[in-house]
Amino acid sequence: MQLLERIRRVLLISTKPTKTEYRQTVKITGLGFLVIGIIGFIIFIAVQLIGGL
Repeated sequence: MQLLERIRRVLLISTKPTKTEYRQTVKITGLGFLVIGIIGFIIFIAVQLIGGL
């Protein structure tokens, strides 16, 4: 029952993000995807150049 009380408390104090907060979250998430993709591509190219281990 303590879990339900904690969940209730969190839901009571949480608010919907503003447009600015939402846009910032989307930008940061997109940048993260881009960085991880670039790192993966660099690793892929490196493996291809080394000979495919």
